Formats: sequence, structure tokens, C-alpha cells
Amino acid sequence: MAGVQGITKIPELRRRIFFTFFILALVRLGTYIPLPGINAEVLQEYFRADTIFGFFNLISGNALSQMSILALGIMPYISASIIFDLLKVVWPYLKELSQEGEEGRKKITQYTRYGTVALSLFQGMMLASLISRAPAQGGQSAVMHPGFEFILMTMVTLSTGTMLLVWLGEQITSRGIGNGISLIIFAGIAARIVPNFKQLFSYVGSTTSSLNMIDVFFILGFIVLVIAFIVFMERGQRRVPIQYAKRIQGRRMYGGQSTHLPLKINTSGVIPPIFASSILTFPNSILQFFTVGFLAMFASVMNDPVVFNVVYVGLIIFFCYFYTSIVFNPQEVSDNLKKYGGYIPGIRPGSMTADYLEQLLNRITFGGALYISAVCVIPTLFYSAIGSEVAFMGYAFGGTSVIILIGVALDTVAQVESHLLSRHYEGFMKQAKMRGRR
Repeated sequence: MAGVQGITKIPELRRRIFFTFFILALVRLGTYIPLPGINAEVLQEYFRADTIFGFFNLISGNALSQMSILALGIMPYISASIIFDLLKVVWPYLKELSQEGEEGRKKITQYTRYGTVALSLFQGMMLASLISRAPAQGGQSAVMHPGFEFILMTMVTLSTGTMLLVWLGEQITSRGIGNGISLIIFAGIAARIVPNFKQLFSYVGSTTSSLNMIDVFFILGFIVLVIAFIVFMERGQRRVPIQYAKRIQGRRMYGGQSTHLPLKINTSGVIPPIFASSILTFPNSILQFFTVGFLAMFASVMNDPVVFNVVYVGLIIFFCYFYTSIVFNPQEVSDNLKKYGGYIPGIRPGSMTADYLEQLLNRITFGGALYISAVCVIPTLFYSAIGSEVAFMGYAFGGTSVIILIGVALDTVAQVESHLLSRHYEGFMKQAKMRGRR
């Protein structure tokens, strides 16, 4: 209650929160505006029967199944951002830009936007071609006037919708509270919670389903356990003690304090499952448009649940290590510690500190990779074991969606708390009677 009262007493924080909710409401409104020239009801039936795009429909907040102007969601921007993060490792030009401070980051952001436009146009073309060939339902076709004009119009509309989402996300980040892109994904996933629970309870007592209230309570208890486990793991970290040596500058002595370097268990966030899901769904997506021999063979092998889960876990572990190596550089951390007189007790500064941090990070990343793999695979297996009618819960309350929800919620709450602390500190300083020297 004290935190809520503090929010209402700070005008700037209150404006930021209201602005964030207003933008998110606009985004949700946009998911109900259909693409021009389509029959939305026919396409909903088509996407309901097709599970290839289930994950992307989840990220877009059900906009894909409704074929709205925001059907591509924010995924092209996420994909472009990840691609440029990976290119920083192999392309010296981007690596130099990332080290140039604010100006370099602005250029990389601009390149990411260009990449987002290119990916949006390509994905829009593929999606327009796919829905043009969707089978008719009840004598009604999915596209009213298929052809080149429809494909071109869909490409432009969908890429414009994606760039609008990117702009709105940036507005939230600068004028609202929290990370705008993450909050847009959060809102899309959260919007499906109530409909999915309604669908779950609709099966109870139905003549077409064997689901009963005991199964529902069992599912709810499992969801609570998964959420509690994810919160515990997301907040878990290894604190490496750091000691700063004392140094004299002029007539003053600086340093000498002790602190710690936090190493999160899940340093890579939700990037590994997103990348792994994208790779595994890519062959089936391509086969919707072209017949490629080796992709067809790969897709048929992946239809085996055991093979799919083994490959899925392997890809998650690989991307956990790969992306962690991008976002955390032990050598750079070691150099910064040495530069400012910091050291790890018992470890010599320089290369030995970098080796120690790398070994420690590898062990932590392995535990984090196993944690991500478990929460991405076990819930899906659990829902499938209960019954095929609740398999949809694997997308709605699977590991990836719950990790996104919890991670974004924790980050946003942390930003609200930082605003409260800074405002309380400023208020204290204003009320204090500061006497100047005479």
C-alpha cells in the first residue's frame, strides 16, 4: 500500500504510468483492425487448425490469427536486434561502433530499424502468399481479390504496422515506465490469459472432453509451481566479491570499499528459446511455400516428439552459451576492475581474473541453460499428458511465455521502485536545512 500511495503522490511517475497504459491500450486496439481485402473469420479458422505459427501468434498477442494490421507484431524488430548483436562478434565495423558510446549505439539502432523494415517486407510477402492459398471455409475465400496488388498492399501494411509498434515501444521507453518493446510483448501474452482460462473451464463437463475439475485444479497448481520456480530462478545470482584498493588523490583518500559483481543464473534471458523455436519452425514455414527435399525430411523427423524435444533442448543450451558470451565479456570486466583499482580477493588482477570469471560464468550458464530447458519442455509435456484438449496451454502458460511475463514484470517493478527511491531522496534533500560554508 505504501508503494501505491507513493506512486499517486509523485506527478511525474503517475504521468509515466498513465502514458504507458494508454500506449498499450492503443496497441491492443490495433490487433482488432483487420488487413484490407481479407475475410477475417475464414482466416481465424485456418490459423486455429494450424499450429506452426502458434508461438508467433503468442508473441503478437493473437494479432496473427486475427490477421490484423499488427499481425507480424514486434518479432521482426527482435530478430533484427538479435542478428545485429550476433554480427558485432564477427563484423569489426559493428564492434567498433558498439564501443563508440552513445553515437555508435544510435547508428546501430538505425541499422536495426532498416533491418526491421527488410524483414517485415519479406515476412509480409510470405504471409500474404500463404493466406492467398488458404482453403475456403463455408464457400467463402480468405482473400477477396488475390494477386500481386494484394501481396504488395499486405507487405506495406504489415511493415508499417511493425514500425508503428517499434515507435510506440520507443515512446514508452522514453516517456513511460519500463522497456517499451518488452511491455508490448507482455501485453500481448497477458491479453490471452483470461480467454485461455475460459477455454480451459469450458471443457469441464463437456460431452466432447474427459476433463474434470480435479484436472483443472491440478493444472492451476502446476502453473503456480512453475511461476514460483521461475521467479526464484530469475532472481537468483552468484555474487562475486569485489574489493577496491585505497588510493590517495590530493588530500583525500578514495576506495577501500567492498562490493560484489552479480552474475545472474539466466544471463541470456528469453533469447535462447525464441531462437530455438524460430529455427525448428523454419522448415515447416518454408514448406508452406516451396517443396524442398532436405527441409521436408528434416520436418518429418522433427514430428517425433522425442527427437523434437532433444533438439530443442540442445539448441537452447547452445544459444544460452552463445548469447551469454555476447552480453558478458570477462576480459572487459577484468580490464575495468583493474583500471579502477578493483580485484577479486584471492585472484590476481588481469588475465587470471578474466579466466576465473569465464570459468565461473560457464558453470552458472550451464545451470541456467538446464533451467530454461526444463521450463520450456516440461510444461508442454505436462499439458499433453493430461489431454489433447489442453495442449493449447503449452503456448499460453509454457515456459517461454511465463518467463517473458515474469521477467518484464520484475524489471518494470524495479524501475518503479527506483523512481520512488530517487523522488524520496530528492524530497529529503529539499526538506533538509543545508548550511553553506562561511
